[in-house]
Amino acid sequence: MPTYVRTDKCDGCKGQDKTACMYICPHDLMKLDKDGSETGHAMRAFNQEPEQCWECYSCVKICPQQAIEARHYADVVPLGGMVQPLRGSDSIMWTIKFRNGTLKRFKFPIRTTPEGSIDPYGGKPTAKLADITAIGFFTGSADGGITKGYRPGNPAELIRK
Repeated sequence: MPTYVRTDKCDGCKGQDKTACMYICPHDLMKLDKDGSETGHAMRAFNQEPEQCWECYSCVKICPQQAIEARHYADVVPLGGMVQPLRGSDSIMWTIKFRNGTLKRFKFPIRTTPEGSIDPYGGKPTAKLADITAIGFFTGSADGGITKGYRPGNPAELIRK
C-alpha cells in the first residue's frame, strides 16, 4: 500500500529546498508543501500521487524523523500490526509489531562496500560502436568467429516469407 506522511512528525527536513524523501523517491512522488496551500500543513512533505507508489520503502527508510509510514496489506501486516524501519549510518533496524503486541527487531547492514567504490565496468573491454553494423556482431559464434549473421535493421534479411 502507499506511503503517507505523519504531519505531526514531519519537519520538512528543517526547511531545506529538497527533503530526504524527495531526494530518494525513485518515482518522484514526494513533494514539499512550502506554504500549506496543498495539504493545509506548511513545510511538510506529502505523497502527491499515492496510487503510483512503488512501495519500495526508500522514503520510509531515509526519513530522519520517522514521519513516513506505509499502509500495509492485510495478509502481510494484519490490522493492529506495524512494520517500521529505522535507518542508521551502517544498518537498518526493522521493528515488527504483531497484532498481539509482540515486538521483534531485525538489523541488516546497509552495504558491504563504501559508497562510490564500485566500478561496474572494471575489467570489461571498451565498446567499439563502429563494429555494431558488422555482419555477425550479434550472432557471432562463441569462439569469436563469424557464423552466418544478419545485419541489424534490414527486414528483408530478418523476416522469412
